[in-house]
Amino acid sequence: MTSQFKKQLSLMDLTFIGLGAIFGSGWLFSASHVASQAGPAGIFSWIIGGFAVLILGIIYCELGAALPRAGGIIRYPVFSHGPLQGYLLGAVTLIAFSSLVAIEAVAAREYAAAWFPSLTIIEADGSHKVSIVGWLFQFALLCLFFLLNYFSVKTFAMANNIVSTLKFAVPILVMVALLYHFKPANFHVTEFAPMGVHGVQGAVSAGGIIFAYLGLTPIISVASEVKRPQFTIPFALILSILLSTVIYVVLQVAFLGAIPTDMLANGWQGLNEKFPLPYRDIAMLLGLGWLAMLVVTDAIVSPSGCGNIYMAATPRVIYAWANTGTFFSVFRRVDQKSGIPRTAMWLTFALSVFWTMPFPSWDKLISVVSAALVMSYAISPVTVGALRRNAPDLERPFYVKGLSVFGPVAFVIASFIVHWSGWNVISWLLGAQLVLVVLYVLFKRYVPTHEVSLAQQLKSSAWLIVYYILMIITSYLGNFGDSASHIISAPFDTIVVIIIALICYYWGINTGLPKALIKNDDEA
Repeated sequence: MTSQFKKQLSLMDLTFIGLGAIFGSGWLFSASHVASQAGPAGIFSWIIGGFAVLILGIIYCELGAALPRAGGIIRYPVFSHGPLQGYLLGAVTLIAFSSLVAIEAVAAREYAAAWFPSLTIIEADGSHKVSIVGWLFQFALLCLFFLLNYFSVKTFAMANNIVSTLKFAVPILVMVALLYHFKPANFHVTEFAPMGVHGVQGAVSAGGIIFAYLGLTPIISVASEVKRPQFTIPFALILSILLSTVIYVVLQVAFLGAIPTDMLANGWQGLNEKFPLPYRDIAMLLGLGWLAMLVVTDAIVSPSGCGNIYMAATPRVIYAWANTGTFFSVFRRVDQKSGIPRTAMWLTFALSVFWTMPFPSWDKLISVVSAALVMSYAISPVTVGALRRNAPDLERPFYVKGLSVFGPVAFVIASFIVHWSGWNVISWLLGAQLVLVVLYVLFKRYVPTHEVSLAQQLKSSAWLIVYYILMIITSYLGNFGDSASHIISAPFDTIVVIIIALICYYWGINTGLPKALIKNDDEA
């Protein structure tokens, strides 16, 4: 048996993939949104986000090192709990990944409009929408991403390394320049945390912090193409998260300290309206025209680099979903010469083009994408716990010590982040997952998965279905989102989320399949 995928990616390649996926458009927009909601306390929001992703990343290391599979984020839950769970995660991850490709192309176009106004149409009410020329610009970027990934994974990696090297230079220059204009008075002249704990929590999701951190899954998605995966995957995951956390915290501190103190007379609220493009706007205000020009340049390069990464990761997710037996088998095809799942790549390209049509604005899908991918991440501690029970003999080159503590903590934190996304996001995102469960049951006889009975799949996935239902109810009764009823006030909503998460976590790890369904469909 030989792998269809070629092992070509090194530690540097994989670390740059992680950093490149993390540093997309998120850092360019988040600073002023975080400051508006949390003030200087937003620094803690970045640390919370980094800590949450780090714990989930460490747990993912055990899966990625033991089972280096293309699109592993979809296939690990299939191994531990059966095809139904992989089907649910496949649907939400495909939507999130393919729309991320589009979002980054849209972000690049919006910044490019600062130099080429014809890319955007400004309506009478001041709102912006994409012009025909602007949409063609987005389409050209998507074509470029497609071509870079279509011929060879090494071509993609080389392009990503070059782009990543270039785009990290600008954040470093931003930090140095803004810290030169640092004003310590900004941290005590007005409220340190204008909205209290609620603001710090909300900034993690609605402020764009989790969106800015989302870069783990591309590393896992290309796991079967990595040299020495048992060593490379854990190091690349941890290194990319730690580096990005340090950079994000310093950037936030630099932005907060560089704002003219007299602009804070009325507090931090509304700062996102004064600085819609935070680092460009603050640079212009400080008379640093050269820095503003570099930021705009990077604002085109960074999202493009991130979009290129997700153009590579999404076909692996489609390939993995097809291998669960719950998606069209045609997407299991891998080109023997290049080692690329080209049929899946064509679907990725089509979906990314589609998302640029109904969603022309960068910020309309951020909360949804963030919640969707956090849900994907959140399954990992349950999967690891279940596999330790139903696959005890599996070789684990990277073994997470203290899973009895890290596992439930990671699942609780992920549940917090989903809850903080608000009722408007949770209601339809998790509601759609419940609809997919019904469709799966109704059309099960058309799905060629014979290894596990439907009854066993429902038993093994009942914890996740109940989790969705309880999180929807809690979100409606809680405090996050305009449509929430606010019946459960803080901190009682937090306590309820903790109880739900812990019950479902232990339920999930104890109701996996009797025997893990581990197989390597990357081989033929």
